[in-house]
Amino acid sequence: MPKKNNPSTEENRSAKDYYHLHSEAIDDLVHADASNSPEVSPQELAKYRSKHGIRLSDWVKVLLIKFWFNGSVCFFFFWGLGTYLTALVDQLAVLGIAMGIITDLLVNNILRFYAKTEGENDRWMMFPKKGYVSFPLNILYSFLVLFFVFMFYQVLNTVIIRMTGVSDTIPVGVGPIGFGLIYLGFDLMFLSLKFLFLRIVQNAKTGTTNGRNDFS
Repeated sequence: MPKKNNPSTEENRSAKDYYHLHSEAIDDLVHADASNSPEVSPQELAKYRSKHGIRLSDWVKVLLIKFWFNGSVCFFFFWGLGTYLTALVDQLAVLGIAMGIITDLLVNNILRFYAKTEGENDRWMMFPKKGYVSFPLNILYSFLVLFFVFMFYQVLNTVIIRMTGVSDTIPVGVGPIGFGLIYLGFDLMFLSLKFLFLRIVQNAKTGTTNGRNDFS
């Protein structure tokens, strides 16, 4: 007589194979890292990202982040402490230090966090290398940008006063929105000069020219 298969035995074997297979998959997932994982293209990763809401380009997000923090520093430190610090030099000193600290501790770290690949947003930082040295350098850089921002305000108000003939009021005061945009503009200008200088040095070493846009 032919031997009949035991249904319970077949079910146990199937269940055993099923859980064995999935336990290996879970083990592979737990021990996965950059060294043993296959490379996935950015196009493939984009398929699994949420596509709801307003989609903004990466460079637009970076500019909005930098602009928002610039305006916030002006609002909380320049406006907020304006009644306590009456001297303009003291206001600029506090504003420059605050801009440098927030740039180093918040803005740059946020840009690193939102970067899709490591180092992708370094081109938007004057000092992208994270460390103790970047802290004082970002403060000094903030004073440099701040100097040009207030020189811009000075020249702009002087031109408006000469055109209108009204000298008893300040035509354009310092506000969070205007300050944020002007500070961002000079920041981008200095970043462009930085990459231009680095490109010139690199071309001088290699003897070649490169038309690549570092902000693209």
